[in-house]
Amino acid sequence: MMIIHLHLKTKGSDGISTEFGTSRDLDGTNDISYNITYNKPDTDVKKGIKKPFTEVIKANIGDAHAMGQRPITFLRQVVALCTYPNLLDSPSFPEDAKKRARRILQGCGGNSLGSYSASQGINCIREDVASYIERRDGGVPADPDNIYLTTGASDGIATILKILVSGGGKSRTGVMIPIPQYPLYSAVISELDAIQVNYYLDEENCWALDVNELRRSLNEAKTYCNPKVLCIINPGNPTGQVQNRKCIEDVIHFAWEEKLFLLADEVYQDNVYSEGCQFHSFKKILYEMGPEYYNNVELASFHSTSKGYMGECGYRGGYMEVLNLHPEIKGQLVKLLSVRLCPPVSGQAAMDIVVNPPVPGEESYSQFIKEKESVLNNLAKKAKLTEDMFNKVPGVHCNPLQGAMYAFPRIFIPSKAIEEAKAHKMAPDMFYCMKLLEETGICVVPGSGFGQREGSYHFRMTILPPVEKLKILLEKVKDFHIKFLEKYA
Repeated sequence: MMIIHLHLKTKGSDGISTEFGTSRDLDGTNDISYNITYNKPDTDVKKGIKKPFTEVIKANIGDAHAMGQRPITFLRQVVALCTYPNLLDSPSFPEDAKKRARRILQGCGGNSLGSYSASQGINCIREDVASYIERRDGGVPADPDNIYLTTGASDGIATILKILVSGGGKSRTGVMIPIPQYPLYSAVISELDAIQVNYYLDEENCWALDVNELRRSLNEAKTYCNPKVLCIINPGNPTGQVQNRKCIEDVIHFAWEEKLFLLADEVYQDNVYSEGCQFHSFKKILYEMGPEYYNNVELASFHSTSKGYMGECGYRGGYMEVLNLHPEIKGQLVKLLSVRLCPPVSGQAAMDIVVNPPVPGEESYSQFIKEKESVLNNLAKKAKLTEDMFNKVPGVHCNPLQGAMYAFPRIFIPSKAIEEAKAHKMAPDMFYCMKLLEETGICVVPGSGFGQREGSYHFRMTILPPVEKLKILLEKVKDFHIKFLEKYA
């Protein structure tokens, strides 16, 4: 038996792990936390206990390497060289990898990855991040002094929210987050005793972000808190949408108009699959809107080694770029970061390769591009496969998976099943996901863990399993859903 608490500070992995969080009523008063109990069918199978399946397929978390994705060779080479510098004399490693490793080691105290770095991160890596942002955004300037290396993107998001939350009662900071959301946000908001302010993405319009909905949410929230922060996840998790340029412009104008601090979670910026979709960074659009915006809108944007084509979750590498922060607040941010000394230096090295990969003319470029494109092309195929398969199932609807690495299909749950779920004191989609796990061995996450409109039901699953296993998974879900509808008709 394993209990997964969808609550702050209880993230863990043991056999079947999942993501977690809390949610709060719109009036800011009632925290709703989820205690999810899973019988560990994988352990039961290993013990020889008879089950209607031979393996558990863990489609509940975006952990690429755990799903069998191969590491990017160049990234691992550089980190290996940094970890054991004696390998710098080995002819088995290419010169471009050695060059990057030497540069990183020169930025480390004692030329060792085992030393503390500056709290903000190794200087040369922050310089590389700034150069990457400039290339990505077509020459928009980036200052290394505005770059902070972090323990994954999650650490940066939590740190920024920590310095922004203040006040009490109706003056307590409100944080606007999308629904559905990545549960890190509700968990941190709850931990900081801030006020969660929900705005709903438009499922009928491919999970689009509507500024009219932002305005509705903001105006309602002003009656019980002080909304100061607006969080955007682009590409979306769990919903997989990619915001278009006009949408981002509208959001920036809204933030400027209402004097909101923008948090742009852009960790899936490499994961864009649908034709006609393109990733636009909030930083780039902000600058293109002119000095009235880029000199005034406060923006923190985040990236990570964990997603993209790298999938290096375990290194816990990440960065944030913070713009237009008041100098005194910036000083407090540096102090806050100093408390945790520094992010993992091996993760910083991994982040450096994400932003400073091989370039044309270098020895490793051909292999690097081949590996990168293979991962992303494979993900694009799996995104389309998943969307198409789900939309063939009666009672299931899946929006186009434009980006990220998840599907968030809406499922029809008959009233008879809803009543049985209530009898078990479960959310209906939790009941559905438990039945799916018990009968097929497929582990997914109920939509109620991410938030959803009242009366709608979803689940989130990753598209990371290998194609053949993903096909098996989707066929099993289809068969299960049809039987589920028949049973509870």
